[in-house]
Amino acid sequence: MKILFVSSEVTPFAKTGGLADVAGALPKNLKTLGHDVRIMMPFYSSVEKGGMAVRKGRKSASVLMDGVEKKGFLRQAALGDIPVYLIENKEYFAREELYGTAEEDYPDNSLRFSFFCRCVLELLKKMDFRPDIIHCHDWQTALIPHYLKHERKHDPFFAKTGVIFTIHNLAYQGLFPPEELEGMGLSKECFTIDGLEFYGKVNLLKGGIVSADLVTTVSEAYCREIQTPELGCGLEGVLHNRKEDLYGILNGLDYEEWNPAMDKDIMKNYSHASLSGKLVDKIGLQRLMGLASAPEVPLFGMVSRMVAQKGFDLIAELLPQLAKAPLQLVVLGTGEERFVKAFADIKAAGARNIACATGFDHALAPKIYAGSDMFLMPSSFEPCGLGQLIAMRYGSVPVVRRTGGLADSVFDPQDSDKTPNGFVFDEYTPEALWDAVNRAITAYQDRAFWKKLMRRGMSSDFSWQNSVHKYLELYRKALARKGVEA
Repeated sequence: MKILFVSSEVTPFAKTGGLADVAGALPKNLKTLGHDVRIMMPFYSSVEKGGMAVRKGRKSASVLMDGVEKKGFLRQAALGDIPVYLIENKEYFAREELYGTAEEDYPDNSLRFSFFCRCVLELLKKMDFRPDIIHCHDWQTALIPHYLKHERKHDPFFAKTGVIFTIHNLAYQGLFPPEELEGMGLSKECFTIDGLEFYGKVNLLKGGIVSADLVTTVSEAYCREIQTPELGCGLEGVLHNRKEDLYGILNGLDYEEWNPAMDKDIMKNYSHASLSGKLVDKIGLQRLMGLASAPEVPLFGMVSRMVAQKGFDLIAELLPQLAKAPLQLVVLGTGEERFVKAFADIKAAGARNIACATGFDHALAPKIYAGSDMFLMPSSFEPCGLGQLIAMRYGSVPVVRRTGGLADSVFDPQDSDKTPNGFVFDEYTPEALWDAVNRAITAYQDRAFWKKLMRRGMSSDFSWQNSVHKYLELYRKALARKGVEA
């Protein structure tokens, strides 16, 4: 099967979140099963500055944007043995960040990514590469399904191509004023309740949802949640209308990248069979973060964006109690100034058991996974979440809220129908989180039970080996609708 992944970010070329991890890992797993997999993404400045090996291609495409012809030049790199095609246009992509500054999104994002989507389709024809499946990700690529369903519905080149659209986080929809339709080269006829119109704005994500052959999201629980008013972000009706074509598949974890037995960034390697090295990592983390070297004290870790969605409003409210509790807490992240200030204030008030590192340190993150006993993810919503999967891989027992992918992967001792591997709370309140933290601390004292929890998490299989076959099943289903056998 010929499969093209189209994503605005791909690890290790460019990354702001979990989308990049999926777009980098899933193609590799499809490739190992013998499929012809290729990737297309923009050629950002960060790719060039990151020292990635990129060579110039011979192809280019011209696209009419806002009445002006713009050229996209093809460059090529590789992800292992997977071709990665990067579309270069310095006006649109030679910028410091992918989507905007800390203050605001780039005002021409509608043009940038409609140009990218048009270039993808033009360049496929120039390359004479006819994918069986085009797998698009998030609003930045959502116009590809729209173009194929409307503008190119009679194009024989794409007549037998199935389109899968994956929603990684419904909260990010690509909303733009209707005045930008013309600049994107879109007809006003598509600005309807059944098309791109959304409360008077253009909604690109909606275009992907209504136009793709099949729609997926990144966990079974999140698939159910986004069809409700609470987490549907205004699109619950649109998603419910496509419920027969909507699927939830839990993201996998790259077990080659995340492996405590081989990780060069942690202080002492260890494995499911031999856990002794984890204590060395714990003491090393305590020293590194300026905490007391106390092997007996339960150490909680967090590696996260410091925003309300990740539960930091609950954490901020509990900081005075956490500062007095028989525990230690290490946090690594970037985000809202109010949360950064809350940690600085509690430290200034004399808290000696809490340490916070702001920014993102790629070498520190695995040290926290390896050195912590528990891993906190009290998210208000979480489409999939990779943190809890990484934590379990490193023997750090997750303490999470029951939502999205967290609900699909972490099970509490109080869950009678599941084998426990962590601690879960339901209500999004400081009290419910505090109860889960204290239950984890109590369980930590039973060393035999705790080692069972650790080993159970480490031996869980959240690799892509399970999810990749579910995607292949959907690819075949999409092709069957085109009358194609795969």
